[in-house]
Amino acid sequence: MPTQAPIIAPSLLAADCAALGAEARDALAGGADWLHLDVMDQHYVPNLTFGPLVCQALRKAGIEAPLDVHLMVSPVDDLIRAFADAGADWITIHPDATTHVDRSLRLIADCGAKPGLALNPATGAQALDYTLEQLDQVLLMSVNPGFGGQAFLPAVLDKIVEVRARIEASARPVRLAVDGGIDASNIARISVAGADTFIAGTAIFGQSDRASAIATLRGALAGA
Repeated sequence: MPTQAPIIAPSLLAADCAALGAEARDALAGGADWLHLDVMDQHYVPNLTFGPLVCQALRKAGIEAPLDVHLMVSPVDDLIRAFADAGADWITIHPDATTHVDRSLRLIADCGAKPGLALNPATGAQALDYTLEQLDQVLLMSVNPGFGGQAFLPAVLDKIVEVRARIEASARPVRLAVDGGIDASNIARISVAGADTFIAGTAIFGQSDRASAIATLRGALAGA
């Protein structure tokens, strides 16, 4: 079971991009802990989303909450630097999106951000064999990355259990995040399996009352 306090990080991919600053403030006022930015390049994944200027704009708009940036791009190193300079607190990459995983993770830390490694549904936990000691976060994708609104893949529950065991064995305070299809119907199971960081898009921004949506998620977590 997780030992760190749960984090709820709304994914801005599901927000109204015409009013992104207002959407971010609404989610934070409603009880969100972090904000999550899904960065896609229409190369590593079949979609095109946010660039560093969006991250920078959120900071200029007065957003002080942690910004959790998930780079679904290849190559990654130039964008690591750009997002760190733009104000990202956490930067997560995919092991198969860079030639030298170790070098890219060290670059994130050298730029002053916290390194994370993301594993797609079909990527095994063995990707953590030589990287876990460098990580502040492991992000497990519970959908195939590229688009919001997909259904949670139940097979990922077993991977959450496996990765939680690896984190506990490492004795390091690595956060275990899950992204994809999270809502009030499954967040408790995801927590019991070992996740402590929950990235939700449609479950929050798809609701008119974001505070109520976040409270519903927290209520489900409290009952886990």
